[in-house]
Amino acid sequence: MTELHEVAGGRVEEDAVKVELKRLFHRSKVNVIVDQIIDVDFKNRRLTSKEAIYEYDYLILNIGSEPAFFGVKGVQEYGFTLWSLEDAKNIRRHIEDMFEEASKTTSSEERRKLLTFVVAGAGFTGVEMAGELAEFKKELCYKYNIDEKEVRVMIVEALDTILPTLNEKLIKKARYYINKLNIELRTSSPIVEVSEDKVVLKNGDVINTKTLIWTCGVQGNSFASKLDITLGKRGRILTNEYMQSVDYDNVYVIGDITYFEEDQKPVLQVVETALQTADVAAENIVADIKGSEKKRFKSNYHGFMVSIGSRYCVATLMNKNVTGFFAMAAKHLVNMHYLFGIGGFLLIWDYFKHHFMDIKNNKSMVGGHFASKTPTFWLVLLRLFIGIMWLIEGLGKVKQGWLSPDKIFIVTASSVSGASQATEAVASASQAVSQAVPLLKQPPEFYQQFMHIFVEPFAYYFQVMVVLAEIGIGLALIAGLFTALASLASIFLCFNFILSAMAGKEILWYIFGAIALLGGAGRSFGLDYYVVPWFYKWWEKTFRGKLNFKSKRGEYMKKHDIYIIVITLIIALSIQGFYMFSKKEKVNTFTYIREENYIKA
Repeated sequence: MTELHEVAGGRVEEDAVKVELKRLFHRSKVNVIVDQIIDVDFKNRRLTSKEAIYEYDYLILNIGSEPAFFGVKGVQEYGFTLWSLEDAKNIRRHIEDMFEEASKTTSSEERRKLLTFVVAGAGFTGVEMAGELAEFKKELCYKYNIDEKEVRVMIVEALDTILPTLNEKLIKKARYYINKLNIELRTSSPIVEVSEDKVVLKNGDVINTKTLIWTCGVQGNSFASKLDITLGKRGRILTNEYMQSVDYDNVYVIGDITYFEEDQKPVLQVVETALQTADVAAENIVADIKGSEKKRFKSNYHGFMVSIGSRYCVATLMNKNVTGFFAMAAKHLVNMHYLFGIGGFLLIWDYFKHHFMDIKNNKSMVGGHFASKTPTFWLVLLRLFIGIMWLIEGLGKVKQGWLSPDKIFIVTASSVSGASQATEAVASASQAVSQAVPLLKQPPEFYQQFMHIFVEPFAYYFQVMVVLAEIGIGLALIAGLFTALASLASIFLCFNFILSAMAGKEILWYIFGAIALLGGAGRSFGLDYYVVPWFYKWWEKTFRGKLNFKSKRGEYMKKHDIYIIVITLIIALSIQGFYMFSKKEKVNTFTYIREENYIKA
């Protein structure tokens, strides 16, 4: 909901702010039912809809809030609210309709009404909405051939300040940027009446407009007033410190609908309140079932942030003032942290794609640098060239004997010490890789240790893997199959050759070429054109939402079990390496020497 202004202002499409519940809980024991509850029988523990009855042991009410109109005449009939996705879509369509209509109107008075946009309220939602409008108007003016000077974006606030939750320093910064975007700001100006084509202020001023976006406050969802439950102020449900309704111990209340006072002040209706009350309710239901001690709610707000357009933000984080680029970056990080908590990396990728890679008109904190796209058919020749080169390299190694256990090339350069010895080793190894002068005279110390411990005991097998990898990468790139994975494998292999002191500067062509191929080069004249869409459908059907590791018995494997297995394998390989060094055993044609500097390391 905190990103709805981006949809209303045309910065992102509606998919950017939607998270499907069934996708989140696809592979969990949560049963998602989409239905509209019309009544709650707390005594008999039943929820009723038009079609069904749902019984419960515990109930969590999270019905949220709704806009408050404070009895202002005409607001509900003629104003827009920004409290749902449908609201945001309606605002966006209306704004574009106003520009289109203005482009066809010759009456100057009518054009002024059509091109005047009033946002009522200078809280977070109002300021963010006005910021989006100020940027959206540039795009629409160009599209409909309208002079930007004709367009007015206004914020009208009843209080004498804006963003009252923030401190004076941040308010001053926000005012400066609002002015920079040519947004008119009118404080101490309560709205008393709204009609189809005007807004009347308390001091008698009239603003002629056909667009009023109302963001002046919220109250508890009106559904709560129909229930047999005690309410606090502004239609919110009264709770105790455990987030239980004061009437029913098995009914918990979270989010905006909660009314609980701390230091004689009601908890704020913000995101962090929703998250923290939800945590408390969940823990206390578990505690109730187990018969353990319940947890008391104590708010812990880490800060507040408000964006003004796509590139500027003011925020207070951990009692520190942050503005501009870094505040906007923090806002994105907070959003991604929240999304990771409910949906893992898949939702983070969706967010990054919508806000940085699929942006329109450069409306993001990094402009349009990530958004530029090149048709992938330009990369077909590069993909084929790199694929053929890898295939030639792999087949060349087969001819040179890399598949023979009696010939070991892969650790020659890294298993010796001293500059002169390394030079001789590189000269030998370069016949299998390249005749060019290596980028490194000898492998770095850390890489030598890695080769000693993990590679040398199994040198032949690693050598075979390298040959198969080169041939596999070549065939995959030529066919355009899993091109992104093949490109990543290409980069990984190149860096290994560089660190092994077995590759010259010519190998950099492979690296930078592979980077260029990462952007879907296999979808033009390649098998990825058919395979990738099929794979996405299979993935969505099989692994929608969080990734879960599932055993053969159908039980979910815990994360720490995976960590234990990985750590055990690493320890086993390390012990094997140390054992073979200490015994000076001969593996294939290599004799492993127990060096003092290795033992110290």
